[in-house]
Amino acid sequence: MTVQESYSVASNPVYHNQSPLHVLFAGESQTKPLHIVGPKIYDYYLLHYVESGRGLFRTEQHTYELGKGSCFLIHPSRLVSYASDESDPWRYRWTAFTGNEAKELVESAGFVGGQSVLFTGGESLIPSSINRIADAFYSKKESADMAALGYLYLIFSEAREILTSEIPLTGTESQVQRTVKQMIHYLSAQYAHPVSIEQMCESLGYNRAYLSRIFKKETGMSPVTYLLKLRIDKSRQLLRERPELSIEQVAASVGLTDALYFSRQFKRLCGQSPSHYRALVAESPSSLHDCLY
Repeated sequence: MTVQESYSVASNPVYHNQSPLHVLFAGESQTKPLHIVGPKIYDYYLLHYVESGRGLFRTEQHTYELGKGSCFLIHPSRLVSYASDESDPWRYRWTAFTGNEAKELVESAGFVGGQSVLFTGGESLIPSSINRIADAFYSKKESADMAALGYLYLIFSEAREILTSEIPLTGTESQVQRTVKQMIHYLSAQYAHPVSIEQMCESLGYNRAYLSRIFKKETGMSPVTYLLKLRIDKSRQLLRERPELSIEQVAASVGLTDALYFSRQFKRLCGQSPSHYRALVAESPSSLHDCLY
């Protein structure tokens, strides 16, 4: 069967030289049999998604036989080559990106320790996301750059879900420690809302008694106490830095809608009322002492 070769690419119409993360271009290609790229190096990251067919991807350390549903990520400054199969040449989509935050993005997704390939199983949002990046670039709109970043994050979100599920927990971090980290991240993100520990447990999918037990074992305090101290710490910062806010507004800003309850808890933990604390800040910031915890 004769394969009709095709190639198209769309470049980002917007370029920010100092952007921490920037999508350069996106495209697609139906390759001809034994189509070879490289060996060569790139100065940006380049992610390919194989939609059909087969081929080989070679790095300096490994050779991978890849097919439909596979991704391969080319890292900058690494010598690579890739070639389509003789009888079933691959069709793939790709996108390239760069920036100071690019390395952090790919490593956070699990592309570490020489990891360069990803197997999606065929059910994936990656090809449609790459296609949407290209469509955004073809539109030539000023918003194309921002849209492309959104789709890039979706791509690496899926990669992270797949790759991190394949990595066993190491001895340096147990499942308990990871769960407690999730709890701390949740509380740190939600403290400004009237969130409850029950809501957190439901969000994380664990029993409250279990979460409370492991949290106290790891941190030395209950989740309720941790959340309250987090809110009080944030309120102290607001009292110091935002003198125009009322006590009620400070309380609401840290997720405590009852200003009287906030004031009582603040005095219990800091030994003085919020208004007294603010007055001391105005008089002599160096004379302030930490709260009683």
